[in-house]
Amino acid sequence: MKPQISIVVPAYEEEERLGDSLRKILTHTGGGEMSVEIIVVDDGSRDGTAEVARTVFAEFPDAGARVIRYETNRGKGFAVKTGLLAAEGKIALFSDADLSTPIEEMHKLIDPIMADEFDVTFGSRALDRSLIGTHQPWRREQGGKVFNLVVRLMTGMPFWDTQCGFKAFNIEKFRPLLDVMKIDRFGFDVEFLYVARLHGLRLKEIPVRWNNDERSKVSVIRDSLRMFDEVRQIRKNAGNGIYATDGE
Repeated sequence: MKPQISIVVPAYEEEERLGDSLRKILTHTGGGEMSVEIIVVDDGSRDGTAEVARTVFAEFPDAGARVIRYETNRGKGFAVKTGLLAAEGKIALFSDADLSTPIEEMHKLIDPIMADEFDVTFGSRALDRSLIGTHQPWRREQGGKVFNLVVRLMTGMPFWDTQCGFKAFNIEKFRPLLDVMKIDRFGFDVEFLYVARLHGLRLKEIPVRWNNDERSKVSVIRDSLRMFDEVRQIRKNAGNGIYATDGE
């Protein structure tokens, strides 16, 4: 029997944090009303990320869980796309490996899709900032606000937080769009939402609990510049018709 829900966890050199996160996910989803599979996508890690995942999965032999690994680091976007393409559930949720948004928040995103109210739901730190437990350093938090303002201006999307690593998808409707996605690194979140909206999918930004992990690998300057460049590329792709699917 295929699972109802697929949870995709992209991971790059996460051997220190991944084990605890997977145990929390498996404990929360085990024995519930819905059948769940967990897919860890090891994005070319040079450490023991894949081994940690397999060790934890062996502790939960009845859980549907697997590891997908490839040798070359391709970027978080590529890892998420790989997991979504492999997902067998009707709904797929991707979560950052550090569980900055607790897995207990998953039903906020999954339930509206199950009720056929929306096709893509995504966590937001901006809609209700009282839900933020541990904030990012001031400089990084302000940089995130500026980036999301730029995204709104450049894409016309009305959302206030595109970058929270907690998103869910009606796989039947979203998976065909993965074929036209081009961004493999941090800007993939914007591309996901932009292309889904372009194709008429119903999107909903939902406030979720969130805590900053000080071990975050995001570099404020380097990765912000890369993300701005990728947003420009998304606009260029749209103008060139790159995001049209077969039959359009």
